Amino acid sequence: MAKTKTIFLCTECAHQAHKWIGQCPDCGEWNTHVEEVVERIAPIPVALTEQPRLIADVTADNWAATPTNISELDRVLGGGFVTGSVALFGGEPGIGKSTLLLQAMASLARAGHRCLYVSAEESSEQVRIRADRLDAVVDGLWLVSETSLGAVLAHCDQLKPDYVVVDSIQTIHDAELKSAPGSVAQVRHCAHRLVTEAKRRAMTTMLVGHVTKEGGLAGPRALEHVVDTVLAFEGDRHHALRLLRAVKHRFGATDELGVFEMVSEGLKGVADPSRLFLADRAKGVAGSVVIPLLDGHRPLLIEAQALVADSALGTPRRSAQGFDPGRLSLIIAVLERRLQAPFAKQDVFASAVGGVKVTEPAADLGMAMALVSSTMGRPLDPGLVACGEIGLAGELRQTSQIERRLAEAARVGFTTAVIPAGAPPTPNGIVGIRAETLDEALRLTNLIGPDHGQPTPPSWLSGSGSPSASDW
Repeated sequence: MAKTKTIFLCTECAHQAHKWIGQCPDCGEWNTHVEEVVERIAPIPVALTEQPRLIADVTADNWAATPTNISELDRVLGGGFVTGSVALFGGEPGIGKSTLLLQAMASLARAGHRCLYVSAEESSEQVRIRADRLDAVVDGLWLVSETSLGAVLAHCDQLKPDYVVVDSIQTIHDAELKSAPGSVAQVRHCAHRLVTEAKRRAMTTMLVGHVTKEGGLAGPRALEHVVDTVLAFEGDRHHALRLLRAVKHRFGATDELGVFEMVSEGLKGVADPSRLFLADRAKGVAGSVVIPLLDGHRPLLIEAQALVADSALGTPRRSAQGFDPGRLSLIIAVLERRLQAPFAKQDVFASAVGGVKVTEPAADLGMAMALVSSTMGRPLDPGLVACGEIGLAGELRQTSQIERRLAEAARVGFTTAVIPAGAPPTPNGIVGIRAETLDEALRLTNLIGPDHGQPTPPSWLSGSGSPSASDW
């Protein structure tokens, strides 16, 4: 008879402890240990499944990618799903994970593949309603609502599908395990079983994973290590834009970006995301600037907006939507210290339009220009883009692959670019405004006067009066 014991597992790193502890000694996270009941089983004799071979004798002919005919998904996957691989889809609830996978399965079924969609969270009727809306009711696509791991594997034995979707891995459980469904032990055990079966049957498997409130995949970190591909589906549910990235991909690069738009018929790939981001841009408005970003290998043009207003609070507000708040504070500090910009009693609001999250420092120069434009009430040239990193001394630093960024700007129709002085030559169609410092960039774009240098401290710093654009 098997013996049971109780252990405490860390949900972040799967560290085991004999009693509950507040902080995990391995990953350092707090309150992540949960109680699990495990069984001790007798040792099983080792059976060799494969003999060692010379690496020159190993062929990879069976590892070719099969396209899903969804262009943006195939772009991220490097051509499509590899036979026998296991992919983990993560994203916030309602972001569109089930929609994308149902569309992918329908597309593969139309191509003649046998597909099985396991819905462990919704009933078959609910999935059918979604399939009607997505035009995903096709021959070759099988549907079952099941939460038992044994039943899922039995369905795979019966249908012998080429592709399987399990939505979601957190709701699948094995009755032979004493732990509750959704626990760390259940999630890890079910994932290992599904990965093993996928390799043995050459059955491509897609798992849907929940995410925590911090945006990371829920469950043990070991879940990400046992799969071949980890895809992150991002976006704001209040916007139609969705972004797909490969966090891990054993069969290709992880620097591609897939862009989708949520429409009534499901998720539609966006071939030209830059024009989509700038579709509703209002020209001639102070505080607006276009920034050429680079997400992996894909250049994107996004509009950055800034609003600076007098504050009635003792501590002015600093709000950043889509931008790193720490980076925004750094830019404001450089403007205040190096150019004596009057932000001490100003509320500052910064936003990346369209629900995009900007993380790279190449947006520093554009955001600084947007802040100054809003403060001075002077709109920038609508045909201008800005790209560059700002140092703490106010100097402008180069960013990677600036030629690709500016080539995308020229394709969309922009004619001028504010860039660091040491940047490479600009592509045809773009006139470069080169500056060594932020102060010089602001003067060359007429956001501040040509006689602006390093002024003496204004009168409001000594307590007389309050800061304003005229004091600058």
